[in-house]
Amino acid sequence: MKYLLFTATFFCAIAIKSYAQETPPNNQTFNFSVQECVNYAHEHQTAVINAGLDVKSAEYKVKETTGIGLPQINGTASFQDYIKTPSIVFPDVFSGPIFGILNSQGVKGSDGKIISATPPASITNAPGEAVSFTQKYNSNLGLTLNQILFDGSYLVGLKASKTYKELSQKSLVRTKIDASVAVTKAYYQVLVSDRQIKLLDANIEQLKQQLDQTVAQNKQGFVEKIDVDRITVQYNNLITSRENVIRLLVLNYQVLKFQMGMPIDDRLTLKDKLEDINIDNSIADASVTSDTSFYHKRIEYSLSETNVRLNELDLKRRKSAFLPSLTLNGSTALAYQNNSFGQLYNTSYPTTYFGISLNIPIYSGGQRINQVRQSQITALKSRNDLYNLKNQLSLQANQARITFINGLQSLNNQKSNQTLAQEVLRVSKIKYQQGVGSSIEVTQAQTALEDADNKYIQGLYDALVSKVDLDQAYGRIQ
Repeated sequence: MKYLLFTATFFCAIAIKSYAQETPPNNQTFNFSVQECVNYAHEHQTAVINAGLDVKSAEYKVKETTGIGLPQINGTASFQDYIKTPSIVFPDVFSGPIFGILNSQGVKGSDGKIISATPPASITNAPGEAVSFTQKYNSNLGLTLNQILFDGSYLVGLKASKTYKELSQKSLVRTKIDASVAVTKAYYQVLVSDRQIKLLDANIEQLKQQLDQTVAQNKQGFVEKIDVDRITVQYNNLITSRENVIRLLVLNYQVLKFQMGMPIDDRLTLKDKLEDINIDNSIADASVTSDTSFYHKRIEYSLSETNVRLNELDLKRRKSAFLPSLTLNGSTALAYQNNSFGQLYNTSYPTTYFGISLNIPIYSGGQRINQVRQSQITALKSRNDLYNLKNQLSLQANQARITFINGLQSLNNQKSNQTLAQEVLRVSKIKYQQGVGSSIEVTQAQTALEDADNKYIQGLYDALVSKVDLDQAYGRIQ
């Protein structure tokens, strides 16, 4: 029994190990630069994927519209079983020999019986005899053909469908740009949070040394207990701030992965560093000197231009409704009829025709002319919107440039303040150690440094975000 248990356990362990080796891990690890994150988003973000599907749908729409001008062939099949066949009243002027003919052909009267060869005695006084010429069973099989020879609305609609496809392609570009902006900003947020943790670590390490020295001095009776308490409070606050930032850093990574369309459980590390990002005034200066017609690079302007063309094509389509249309049509069919279901398809009666139909619009109660006037107004409004968009984009670019310059100056100022705060803290510590300063000065200097660090981090993030907005405003993100 022990041998059997050992053998079973051994083979189970081997099986589990083999399964574990063959099963791929659920989570993946990626190490991306900001551009690689953007490329990943262009392939995996839901909004981009859906925009790509809209492009495919637009391609099918073009094919659908093209198909309207191709031959339209339809097959028809029908079967009728008359419980009561329709009848007509046969006038008495045909009395006499005609009743013999009807009798020989087996034509039935309204009572369902074959008409007698001898007219009724009262035929001269009756309005006529009810006769049915319809067989009990009827069936038809046929094909119909319709082909547009000329239709102005179709020709304009074909151009409009291609423009609609172009519109969907530009919408895809705009979605990719939005994804690039969102991913880049989220990427920078992670870098800034990481820099903030490093600053906190440096302050914590520095404050820990100061705390240890103050505790030792207190034990020797050189400083009071309140000095130890002040530094302890600051130290605890820094530890808490660091823990909060670490939790925010985890959240920022998740936001970045969400913007990329990456599973939240996947592991992502960043290649780029803050030092690799170019932030200087030359970027804003170049925007003013070289990008005088930058709005043509903006996808929003291109989308608006395409929308203007669509409205103008709709106006042409409305006007083409005044033109005649010409179509070719044809049909071929086989008709079957018999009073016996078993013999219904023994004999067929074929019919075939081809023809041309010309439709000339004459009067529609003013509908067409009013539709044209509405389309004219819509086209005029779209051109006004295009002009207004140009001004709006220019204003947005100027605002982005000024915001970037202000953010850059604020960042440089915060860097200087940070350096000064570090120097003040250093001098305050020396004075305190030499007995010519107080612990309150050191505490205030430490607080000022922490405030300068926080403002530097905020200024750094604002400058990075304003750089992204500036690039987007001047159409540099494609």
